[in-house]
Amino acid sequence: MSINWYPGHMKKTKDLIEANLKLVDVVIELLDARIPISSRNPQFDQLIGNKKRVVALNKHDLADPAKTRKWIQYYADLGIKAIPINSISGEGLGELVQEAKATCTEVIEKAKRQGRMLRPIRAMIIGIPNVGKSSLINKLAGKTAAKTGNKPGVTRGKQWIRLNKEVELFDTPGILWPKIEEDMMGIKLACSGAIKDEILNIEDIAFHLIQMLLMDYKTLFFERYKIDDTITDVVEIMTTVGRKRGCLMRGNEVDLEKTSRLIVDEFRKGMIGKITLEGPEPL
Repeated sequence: MSINWYPGHMKKTKDLIEANLKLVDVVIELLDARIPISSRNPQFDQLIGNKKRVVALNKHDLADPAKTRKWIQYYADLGIKAIPINSISGEGLGELVQEAKATCTEVIEKAKRQGRMLRPIRAMIIGIPNVGKSSLINKLAGKTAAKTGNKPGVTRGKQWIRLNKEVELFDTPGILWPKIEEDMMGIKLACSGAIKDEILNIEDIAFHLIQMLLMDYKTLFFERYKIDDTITDVVEIMTTVGRKRGCLMRGNEVDLEKTSRLIVDEFRKGMIGKITLEGPEPL
């Protein structure tokens, strides 16, 4: 599987980041705490270069707390502060802003020494589609400053948002990389909703999601759907869930597409449990 999904606005976004990076003091890289590897655009390292960086692990309320702690330590070992946040409730956002300001201490002190009037710290927020950038900005700004939606690619164009006299944010649209070569990376992105559901077959997504859940979260999965935990065949599991949940077609046949959408949707909403699909160990 090789996923090609690189609309024209993503190429423009890449150019937008490159053109405006010199204007910012710190980059806030937003990741999905459930898939910190797969939700990270590999192009960002080259784009960001030596700019100071803070990592925000969004949707941490849906993620496995033990694995989130491992990711925080992983980034700490790299000299980067990673902060778990919830862009909807606002949890962790105060700490995120304080850390962004703290990374710019050198800039502030230099301005003071040179007798220049202090300007607001300028932070650029980057991330892949549907990772929660607009929700984060809206929560920080206290108003609907950026368009939000549950579909990838909602935010378009560049926006400067003044949070207060100390901080300005530069918002950028979500950007994926031109070709996703790694099969499971594409599956995980699809599970999280970062790739449009139309790109991959929903039954394939659900099939692989169940496989992953059975490895680390078997108990949570079977408790959620209240089916026999001795079943090992994934298709049989999907069929059993579909029948139990009433996902039926004419003739009492299980509708696997409807069942698949149900399972994937419940994963995205955290209804199966607090789940992280990848830890830092493979890195």
